[in-house]
Amino acid sequence: MGLLVPVAIAGTLVLSMGTSASAGAPAAAPGDADKVTRLTRQIKALEAASGGRLEQLRDARLDAGTSLRQVQSLGADLERARSEVATLAASQYINNGMDPSVQVLGGGDPRQMLDGATIAAQLSEQRAARVRQIETLRAQQERTRREAETKIKKLEADVREIAGQKERVRALLKKFKPESPMVGSGGMTPRMVAVRNEIESELGPFLTIGCTRPGDPQDHGTGRACDFMESTGGKMPSADRVAHGDQVAAYAIKHAGRLGIKYIIWRQRIYDMRNPGWRAMSDRGSITQNHFDHNHISVF
Repeated sequence: MGLLVPVAIAGTLVLSMGTSASAGAPAAAPGDADKVTRLTRQIKALEAASGGRLEQLRDARLDAGTSLRQVQSLGADLERARSEVATLAASQYINNGMDPSVQVLGGGDPRQMLDGATIAAQLSEQRAARVRQIETLRAQQERTRREAETKIKKLEADVREIAGQKERVRALLKKFKPESPMVGSGGMTPRMVAVRNEIESELGPFLTIGCTRPGDPQDHGTGRACDFMESTGGKMPSADRVAHGDQVAAYAIKHAGRLGIKYIIWRQRIYDMRNPGWRAMSDRGSITQNHFDHNHISVF
């Protein structure tokens, strides 16, 4: 099955790393960007595979629902057909084996009565055949339902396998990713240190993380702010890095209450937790001063 190839590759990667570590081999260097690139590719492949399987799971559930509805419908048809046959049998018994409608049609003529009896027998056989046909269809639908349920269970197991494999690769990516270069790490408050470390761990590496700036009249001067750079040299970040900066801002907003974040500045906008919502800022004259190349995060 083609979808299992990325899983097998990732599994091999996990096993090989575990073996090296247990044998006392040196840990991968933090700056091993090639390793990060390979692991990132594995994650993307796994995400694509799981997405396809989830779509299959959705279709399988729909198929199973359709099968169950067909079973119910055919069951109702079966009960109606059985009722028709039972009514005919009772009517024939009460009227000495002859359906009343046949007696009326026959008008008392024995020959016509015999013909009518033949017709009644044919009708009875037709109804019995109808019952057999529906029972056969119902058995087929029951098999279809069981097959659909089996398929669902298999796909659910596949999804659990993919999810578990993806988490293992994510853990490796987190462990071996390059570390962000740090500037101005001294004099930071414990809260700012915790925020910087978590964002670097979850979303790094960054081109640079700059924090304390002695003499700065704002939060950088008191060790309560860091800049998470998406480009350097005052240049506009690439589209990918802008998207990454958006993720950083969203993460900071989502976890602000837990981390003690006061505000975020990103792309000439500020999001202040004391007055939530993005608000435009005045033009300060450059890409860096307008925070187009970095997220500024301050803590209380």
